[in-house]
Amino acid sequence: MVRTFSTTSRIVMGPGASQTLGAEVKARGIRRVLIVTDKGVVSAGLLKTIEASLKGSGIRYGVFDAVEPDPRYEIVEECLAAAREFKAQMLIGIGGGSPMDITKVTAVMLTNKPPVLQYVGIGLVPRPGLPTILIPTTAGTGSEVTPIAILSDEGDKLKKGIVSPYLYPALGILDPELTVGLPPHVTAATGMDALIHAIEAYTSINATVITDMYCEKALELLYGNIRTAFAKGDNMEARTAMMEGALLAGIAFANAGVTAVHAFAYPIGAEFHIPHGIANTLMLPHVIRFNVLGNLDKFAQLAWPFDIPAEGLTKLEIVDEVVNAIDRLANDLKVPRHLKDFGVKEKDIDMLAQGVMKVTRLLGNNPRTLYLQDAKDIYKAAL
Repeated sequence: MVRTFSTTSRIVMGPGASQTLGAEVKARGIRRVLIVTDKGVVSAGLLKTIEASLKGSGIRYGVFDAVEPDPRYEIVEECLAAAREFKAQMLIGIGGGSPMDITKVTAVMLTNKPPVLQYVGIGLVPRPGLPTILIPTTAGTGSEVTPIAILSDEGDKLKKGIVSPYLYPALGILDPELTVGLPPHVTAATGMDALIHAIEAYTSINATVITDMYCEKALELLYGNIRTAFAKGDNMEARTAMMEGALLAGIAFANAGVTAVHAFAYPIGAEFHIPHGIANTLMLPHVIRFNVLGNLDKFAQLAWPFDIPAEGLTKLEIVDEVVNAIDRLANDLKVPRHLKDFGVKEKDIDMLAQGVMKVTRLLGNNPRTLYLQDAKDIYKAAL
């Protein structure tokens, strides 16, 4: 089968990398930029370095800080208005996945006709947008290296994905210093999200030798450092490794795709507003137990990044130990383990399962065919 591989064309990374922003913008002949972020990033003081760098290079900037968690597609309209009013020549997204995704979609909507929901799906955006620079402040989503943006549709109670090569930024800047102040629970949720990206890309039916290489290094970095980053947030070595791991996982899943874990996370995230990384973590063990029959060899190969001695164990026993290791990790990171902790009840399962079956973009990557009854059973197991 013919495969392709692509990623963001330029990445600047390392402690202090955000200080290069102004020079990077100026080198592109850009004079006016709109920063797209959220109020949490602003209140944490993370724009100070960004603004100083832009000012130092003589770049004029505006700030749109109304991005919300799991942003509704209507936020794109608000950001569009701000970009047009400021006459922005480039958008700079700084924050977690939500600001970066709004940045990507707004940039293409500035050059393409509305409404935004007509571009939900794969390859439906007809023209490139304004250039973007993405600066993550968490080690999680990998949005800075993916052609994907996720928006919430409250009418359908579902998260929806726009996938287009035009969503790749011109530049990704990864500065682990921006993650030092993350609260432990955010470090845990975003770190687990990145870990799950690597697991799903590794076991996707679209995995290749190239994406496997990225997944394996990502798993090594993420599993080996997430506990330290959680327990000692100012450990720069751990923070750097987490950001590098999230980057590699993002590159992998941008090409191989994520699978059913994310498909299960979307409905519960949209309906019950469960943070994305936590939603994925809640579903991960149960989806692995279901998926293992679809690619037993690949799941068993997860033994080494999870420090599982495989000698004397069957492949199914190895996967059981992988799930146990994931459960132990989630417990160590104090991530909730049951859907009922977020108000999900058995009466909600039919509706949620119907939502899973609509996420065909991700289910098409899954190593095992999923049916409606399977979706119901998996949600019940996660209650």
